[in-house]
Amino acid sequence: MTSRPVTLIDVARAAGVSKSTVSNALGGSGRVSESTRERVRDLARELGYRPNTAARSLRRASTGAIGLYLPRTGTRLDYYMNLAFGAVERAREDGLDLVLLAPGTASGEGLSSRVDGLLVIDPEVDDPSVPDLLNAGVPVVTGERYLGGGVAPSGAVVCDNAASLAALLDHLAARGARRPALLAPGPGSDWAAALRAAADDWSRRQGVEVVVRTVPFAATPAEAEAATADLIARVPGLDAVVCAPDGAVPGVLAAAAHAGLRTGTGLLVAACVDGAAARGSSPQVTAVDLRAAEYGRACATLLGDLLSGAAEPGVVRRHDWALNVRESTAGRP
Repeated sequence: MTSRPVTLIDVARAAGVSKSTVSNALGGSGRVSESTRERVRDLARELGYRPNTAARSLRRASTGAIGLYLPRTGTRLDYYMNLAFGAVERAREDGLDLVLLAPGTASGEGLSSRVDGLLVIDPEVDDPSVPDLLNAGVPVVTGERYLGGGVAPSGAVVCDNAASLAALLDHLAARGARRPALLAPGPGSDWAAALRAAADDWSRRQGVEVVVRTVPFAATPAEAEAATADLIARVPGLDAVVCAPDGAVPGVLAAAAHAGLRTGTGLLVAACVDGAAARGSSPQVTAVDLRAAEYGRACATLLGDLLSGAAEPGVVRRHDWALNVRESTAGRP
């Protein structure tokens, strides 16, 4: 005899809570304490509960899928891959598939028949696909705000990138840096604009100029090396370089080595995005940990809350960061 499927009621009885609490806990919505949410999810896994996605689609007239759109030049980067994995994992918990939309080719036309909602990460103002996606007729959550005009997203998950760069610059100053530089993209995304504004603000407050050099959004190590070599040649007394683009810090290290500067003493090196490149370099590089997988989960959770009605359109949620200090900013002995 085939055993019947485990239901929400079965999980509720095992957890000693109501069916609605179980639904909210598994869906990431409602006012459920984190301890209860984790206990319910653990019990659901132990009991073998599986969401009835067909029934859910009928109730919501939904497709059972959400879309993910990443920056056009960002799909090769470690940060966005980890973010995508976090979003996939969270969507799976809601019984939803996640569809990766091809950068530069995504269009809002017909998307409402393919996905229930969209995640648009680090939207750039010069990306022609973004306005179409915002007008697709489905809820849209952006990872960081969209600086362009037109239709506003349904919600956003944001990180205080200005505060993270200020903390990084404070750390470098405490380690002896007096002439820092920042390699950052142009102000076409909320992330890059926040970094550039924070550098200007820190310069005014500290009376120490942060030299800002523009590099591509997804600068390669070779591009970062060329920019750093030019800074070393042109900026007298340069003693610290902060690299914003993910994956580009090996280029900064290479430029320092070619100039005969020892990383960590002769030149302090740090990154605005922690990742494989920062952790795998020699020496390892001090970096801001944006917790990419958790960020992806947070974006998918907000979209799920909007789809279920647990969140109101226009909501903005905050995402925490951490500073990981490593050998590259040891400072002068």
